[in-house]
Amino acid sequence: MRISIHDRIADIGEKQWNRLAGDEWPFLRFEFLAAAEQSGSVSAAEGWQPCHLAITDGNGLRAALPLYRKTHSWGEFVFDWAWANAYHRAGFEYYPKLVSTVPFTPATSARLLLRDSNDEAAAAALLAGATGLAADSGCSSVHVLFPDELSTALLASNGFKLRRDCQFHWENRGYADFDAFLASFSSRKRKKARRERRKIAEAGIRFRRLTGTELTADHWRVVYDLISRTFMARGSLPYFRREFFEAIGRELAEQVLVILAEDGNEPIAAAIFFVGPDTLYGRYWGARAHYDSLHFETCYYQGIDYCIEKRISRFEPGTQGEHKISRGFLPTEVRSAHWLAQPEFFSAIGDYVDEEARHVARYMEAVDEHSPYRRDDT
Repeated sequence: MRISIHDRIADIGEKQWNRLAGDEWPFLRFEFLAAAEQSGSVSAAEGWQPCHLAITDGNGLRAALPLYRKTHSWGEFVFDWAWANAYHRAGFEYYPKLVSTVPFTPATSARLLLRDSNDEAAAAALLAGATGLAADSGCSSVHVLFPDELSTALLASNGFKLRRDCQFHWENRGYADFDAFLASFSSRKRKKARRERRKIAEAGIRFRRLTGTELTADHWRVVYDLISRTFMARGSLPYFRREFFEAIGRELAEQVLVILAEDGNEPIAAAIFFVGPDTLYGRYWGARAHYDSLHFETCYYQGIDYCIEKRISRFEPGTQGEHKISRGFLPTEVRSAHWLAQPEFFSAIGDYVDEEARHVARYMEAVDEHSPYRRDDT
């Protein structure tokens, strides 16, 4: 085995990377990660310096780890600000750090990309390479965010501390249509959902679905303007630049979906989704102004409609948001894994994440009590 570090995913190559990444997760594909880099959305200037690890042997690429040298904690959705503050108070520098994730994408997928899923030696070599790189380059730590089950098990067996969190996901139970889905709700919650949908219909707002093959540069200008307005209302700009969306619209055309809300001929809101083989992923949303219930309709109900129609098993609409519960999304555990170079902090973090996991478990039980589903239907 030979391990190498790459500051551009292009140096690893599309065919080699995608052979390991597979088709299950659109955002893990070479096309997505390359577009993030080539558009300038991900770069050293943005605090995301690519340093992907690759292991090769006589048969080509054997294993890979998407990896970034970070100088901040923005765009990760696994919050470690308290850890950074503790480091600084103790006189250590927390940044830079190494982070293995898909930038700005809080969705579970493989992190340890292996040609052979049973190749524990290659997985161990990747993680040793990451911690070694951290030590050699003055990074405080290595963090692996939203790993799938296989990656999680390999991370734990190689000494990483596991951290637990909660998102809200929707499961398709074979519903014939949206009414059949609502029939599984309690009467009060069913009436609330219908009332929200009725407000949008009575306002004359209509929706169009556009895939990457249908999205033109003009469409992306409109969509990007809408999501930019919503980001700016919260005091920031979108993480991804417009050039990124235009690129993935071309390169991942069948996996990109935009739901556009229109009042007459005027686009007033949009939501961007990625379509996997059995999962719909909600990502970005924006609106020209506030419309009652429009966010719920565009980002949640329209996505559920799409999943039912296309027989997609799961819908992951993004992070956080207890308001999703009453719309049919239930608490689901997600994980991250962490290694810190300072032994005393690494030990303390282990105690912290154990206590945090108990808190997350109690929280999930508590919010599950507010599920809209009839108890005989769960």
